[in-house]
Amino acid sequence: MWNMERVMSASPVIPVIVIDDLDDAVPIAEALLDGGLHVLEITLRTEFGLAAISIINQTFPEAIIAAGTVTTPEEVVNAQAAGAEFLVSPGCTPRLLDAAIAANLPLLPGVNTPSEAMLLRERGVKYMKFFPAEAAGGVAMLKSMAGPLPELRFCPTGGVNLDNAADYLGLPNVLCVGGSWMLDKTAIREKDWGAVAALAQQAAKLGKR
Repeated sequence: MWNMERVMSASPVIPVIVIDDLDDAVPIAEALLDGGLHVLEITLRTEFGLAAISIINQTFPEAIIAAGTVTTPEEVVNAQAAGAEFLVSPGCTPRLLDAAIAANLPLLPGVNTPSEAMLLRERGVKYMKFFPAEAAGGVAMLKSMAGPLPELRFCPTGGVNLDNAADYLGLPNVLCVGGSWMLDKTAIREKDWGAVAALAQQAAKLGKR
């Protein structure tokens, strides 16, 4: 089982991938990997999410693949069966956390308040997704949370882009960020995988501080 600190430290940016066409799954993943992004979040927002996880997992064993937008215990089971190595959720419930623990799958649960973070800390969770980052107070909010909750580590997602990613990555309680700006819709529609790889390379160079 992957250690979440290792996962979150493997790449400064975790691309949040929505698969609208299953034929795009492998070339998108290949472009992101070529650009230096090795942790891939495949969301379950479309009917192709689970199939994409399975295909990418089989094609690129070197990739670290997450199932994203996981919201139910049933999705935990399905994501594990598809080959997901960890889970990402927009929020968290006791049932969802229990299901992830039962499946022995690391979960990056979404929070945006100190109370939510403290409740998860009571369950032994140290690594969390801060979502929706910009709408929930952004860099200033995470700075405020670092004082009373210094042991927690976050992956801000939601409104994070090339212009503000470095600000988040400069915070001591942020290990990585999540975003979709490198998945340019026009490039994907035109099958311009070189453009996606170039944007991924730009994101991979952000680094920490």
